[in-house]
Amino acid sequence: MEIREIAQKAAQFQFKLDAVKAQINPATFGWYPYDSLGSFYTLDEILTGERRGLLDLIGGDPVLDAGCGDGDIAFFLESLGCRVHAIDNASTNFNGMRGVWSVKSVLNSGVEIHPVDIDSQFDLPGQRYGAAFFFGVLYHLKNPFYALEKLARHARYCFLTTRIAALTPDRRIDFHDEPLAYLLAQGEANSDATNYWIFSDASLRRLLDRAHWEICDYRIVGDAPGAGPGAGQSDARAFCVARSRLFDLLGSAQLLKGWHQLEESSWRWTEKRFSVVFPDPPAPGALHLQFAIPEPLIERLGPITLAARANGVPLRGETYPDSGAHTYVRDLPRSAGPVTVEFELDRALPPNPPDRRELGVMVLSVEVGTGYRASTNLPLSTDHT
Repeated sequence: MEIREIAQKAAQFQFKLDAVKAQINPATFGWYPYDSLGSFYTLDEILTGERRGLLDLIGGDPVLDAGCGDGDIAFFLESLGCRVHAIDNASTNFNGMRGVWSVKSVLNSGVEIHPVDIDSQFDLPGQRYGAAFFFGVLYHLKNPFYALEKLARHARYCFLTTRIAALTPDRRIDFHDEPLAYLLAQGEANSDATNYWIFSDASLRRLLDRAHWEICDYRIVGDAPGAGPGAGQSDARAFCVARSRLFDLLGSAQLLKGWHQLEESSWRWTEKRFSVVFPDPPAPGALHLQFAIPEPLIERLGPITLAARANGVPLRGETYPDSGAHTYVRDLPRSAGPVTVEFELDRALPPNPPDRRELGVMVLSVEVGTGYRASTNLPLSTDHT
């Protein structure tokens, strides 16, 4: 379904939501007052190429509505056939999330609603999302960097809108082209104490890049040259679609045992034994493990042999006498359910000061499919020993 048709359906769905909310007619809370579904018309204006096929872009993974308000976007996407998780912070939500729960009940909706403080060291209800909708949230966060980086680990695409500014409140400093952000005083914008950072165009772009997002489509709506951060000043909004540079590192794999922390946003050290599970692998499918062996490991250990087992079925091992990048490719046995792959190296560096980790190989990606992405960005000569 093309984005223009989706925008038209969003407008039609708004009538349904209005009727539902009129039916609820709450006496103890008010509804979120802003038009969320109207953003799909703006997406129609900015999306290009394959991204105009929004549902194809999302694929079969669930969708995350982060900062869901009353759930308008979540319930609309569900009406298009998406599985949706809706999250918000009940303490800062306009009506304490009573609105979204009330609409869910009337619609008999299957949207999963989770109270999550996005401004904390939060966890998401799911591991993989085809897209995260992050409309009007960024400037309500004390720590927007953490939130964007967290989403980059779990969502393939991010649809983001946020207020931006070009001028300081006194209009004396123009920072549109500088990677700067304005920190609002309490209540300075819309008398809302939950407004914090208003980014310039340049700083928003840099923030997305540093948080591991690649901007695909981007547009500023409103008075971009004259926009200020506070109330009563010209308003400008950035609409952005970005693709995560972290999401596809593991494909559909979920890490089990034997992995160390992600480093440089692109690779992980393993232990001598490490394992993953593919919840829903294609059949037939081939396992692709892309990894590197730094030269110091070969110098100290000699050739390294890697073997694996898939649901207990042995896969042929392979010996790697040289340092550098390697790819281990093996056909997987057919399976009607999840496939657990257990890898084992014949040798690894034991823990020793100052690094007390057992070190095996450096993995860039592990996935099941018909191909893999070659990469040369591993620090192969770095001495971690």
